[in-house]
Amino acid sequence: MTNLPYTEDDLRSQAAGRHATLTDDSDFMGVGEGMEDDIVASTESDGGRTWSELLPDHDDYNAAQRKIHDLVRNAADVSEWAINLGADGLEPQEHAITLGADEKPIARIHFAFEPGMPEEMRTALVEGIGEAIADHL
Repeated sequence: MTNLPYTEDDLRSQAAGRHATLTDDSDFMGVGEGMEDDIVASTESDGGRTWSELLPDHDDYNAAQRKIHDLVRNAADVSEWAINLGADGLEPQEHAITLGADEKPIARIHFAFEPGMPEEMRTALVEGIGEAIADHL
């Protein structure tokens, strides 16, 4: 029993609120400054080019910056999930199941696992859930 006047759930709830606030107020200029020297992922196999190298035209760069800012601003608030995953020691993985058309998914399931779980077990779990869903659709 603890002598503290708050619970673990109180801490997680407050942390989720702080996380949401930090991600909700994205700074447009900060997005542009932050992306300037970052390598564009699709260019990594060819040695990598930064956003400023890839888009030397100021208007093109600003258009990409606006699109990135919009993606950040419109991102789903998964703060509570993120806090709980971290507090539980789980690590998010690339494994995901998407239901519906590629253009407009109706649902997506993401997975997080205990760090020591073998890859084969992770894959089997995801595939098993995918098969169970497919059997009922």
